[in-house]
Amino acid sequence: ESLWTSCADGRVRLRIDNSCPQTPITVHQMFKESLEKYGSLNALASKKNGKWEKITFSEYYCLSRRAAKSFLKLGLERFHSVAILGFNSPEWFISAVGAVFAGGIVTGIYTTNSPEACHYIAHDSKTNIMVVENQKQLEKIMQIWNRLPYLKAVVLYKDSIPEKHPNLYTMEEFLELGDDIPDATLDYIINSQKPNQCCVLIYTSGTTGKPKGAMLSHDNITWTSAHCSRAGDMQPAEVQQESIVSYLPLSHIAAQIYDLWTGIKWGEQVYFAEPDALKGSLIDTLKEVQPTSHMGVPRVWEKIMEKLKDASAQSGFMKKKILSWAMSLSLERNLNCSSSSDLKQFWTRLADYLVLAKIRNALGFSSCQKHFSGAAPLNTETLYFFLGLNITLYEAYGMSETTGPHCLSGPYIYRQHSCGKPVPGCKVKLVDEDTEGNGEICFWGRTVFMGYLNMEDKTKEAFDEDGWLHSGDLGKLDKDGFLYVTGRIKDLIITAGGENVPPIPIEDAVKKELPIISNAMVIGDKKKFLSMLLTLKSVLDPDTSDPTDILTEQARDFCQKIGSKATKVSEIVATRDQAIYQAIQEGINKVNMNATNRVHCIQKWIVLPRDFSISGGELGPTMKLKRLTVLEKYRNEVDSFYEE
Repeated sequence: ESLWTSCADGRVRLRIDNSCPQTPITVHQMFKESLEKYGSLNALASKKNGKWEKITFSEYYCLSRRAAKSFLKLGLERFHSVAILGFNSPEWFISAVGAVFAGGIVTGIYTTNSPEACHYIAHDSKTNIMVVENQKQLEKIMQIWNRLPYLKAVVLYKDSIPEKHPNLYTMEEFLELGDDIPDATLDYIINSQKPNQCCVLIYTSGTTGKPKGAMLSHDNITWTSAHCSRAGDMQPAEVQQESIVSYLPLSHIAAQIYDLWTGIKWGEQVYFAEPDALKGSLIDTLKEVQPTSHMGVPRVWEKIMEKLKDASAQSGFMKKKILSWAMSLSLERNLNCSSSSDLKQFWTRLADYLVLAKIRNALGFSSCQKHFSGAAPLNTETLYFFLGLNITLYEAYGMSETTGPHCLSGPYIYRQHSCGKPVPGCKVKLVDEDTEGNGEICFWGRTVFMGYLNMEDKTKEAFDEDGWLHSGDLGKLDKDGFLYVTGRIKDLIITAGGENVPPIPIEDAVKKELPIISNAMVIGDKKKFLSMLLTLKSVLDPDTSDPTDILTEQARDFCQKIGSKATKVSEIVATRDQAIYQAIQEGINKVNMNATNRVHCIQKWIVLPRDFSISGGELGPTMKLKRLTVLEKYRNEVDSFYEE
């Protein structure tokens, strides 16, 4: 057996060695082990009419088996997929586990995807059954169903069915379909599964070209759930039952491995947030649940920070002063691990008790022992802001192709700005290092995926001849083995003069210097000098999450300080508001003064009339900046920088 495959029914050679000798198991074996230990504990909690409804691990397992039988009844073929299109819910989890039990492959689809994007994934993965949340998602499928020869049925789990349609079922109807299938039939399929076969497909968000379906094996899922979570100090329920809030898209590997699979492995209690979590309701859920561990992408942590800064900007003089005193003490203590005087320690503890603990409680973090960030790099401003609240953000690093986290920070493995160390049993090496020790990060271990579905060439490109996975990311290792990710090779700007410029440090510096700036993007590939596109922080529309024209509290605060009365983005851009444009220029001058060299200086910039968003196409589903799309969309603005 080869280390990779691009066929749905392929098998791979597992990367088992002395550093990770554990016996490989299937998803069903993992669930059975947990069932014996945690059967009576609550597993999933969701809100119905304002009350939390909970189901135990025993009920969860039985429902997953029922779903599996119903999938078989509807004609799910071996290694064909069940695609799930909807917000996180018990039905999502049960459908996913049921699909795997039934010998299928579970494929998540982003709820923000267009009908065409849904069609591409459903067709590529040979989707037999589609599980959709509501009317809105169902409409997308109805538009493309006649072009999906493998699609046999659709199950709707939130809304009622508007009009009868053959092969369209509600969740209740669906779960009853398989009741006449004998246990022995399902058990036969379960027992024929092997740990080195595919059970999950994660489609990379396609920031570069067509989305690729990363195939993950049972061993990828079960090994990563067990070992990566322990590296981050997640506790098994016999020690302490962890409770977490599920809200990030499950079609993305980070949430799927953290919420769904690890939840089963260690008997965690998963609370489902409301679908509008990222539009503002997440904090309400966190306050109610008070989770023991929380994971966010950088944009989520930034939003929490912005919300707090807004609240602080609106509070009275004394409150502001006390908060900034408490936060500066906490930041100093967290940055400065050396011993400070007893008196200083007393004040720091007092500030934490009187001020910071109240804020953590208001955010829903009073019981939270671990705060993780992944999927994109955290900037220094966010890191320091949370250290000021006495919250350490542990960064994780990996990709869909490493089943999520390959390197992890945690309470015992932490260094600022680092993504921690490779999980025990996983390896990292750097290739083509430059003089400063930056090289391409490569991965080896049981987290490493099987290959891209139906894409043999792309799969071969991802691995070198020894079977190491190449990430396309640049990083460096310190003498103790901590990894620092410094950027994407593809994002690296190579100027007309052949100088290499990593954009992210410059962009972060500008955002830190100018609190009014929401997004900053450096331009300069094959150009004589660097320029920059800027957007201003604006309030999001509560219904659509799209940026409005109104400046945030923090941005208005900035305007007032420098003597501008502006309250809208359009006012500033239309009039080229003198005070603000001058302040931006001064901020950029400061960043340029600290630049590595002359080439790294920003010579020209422009403020765009609207902030970046998912709907605008500038951000991917996990809020990653789609640089190529931005260049395309604002080509005229960019060209104007370089006209002779």
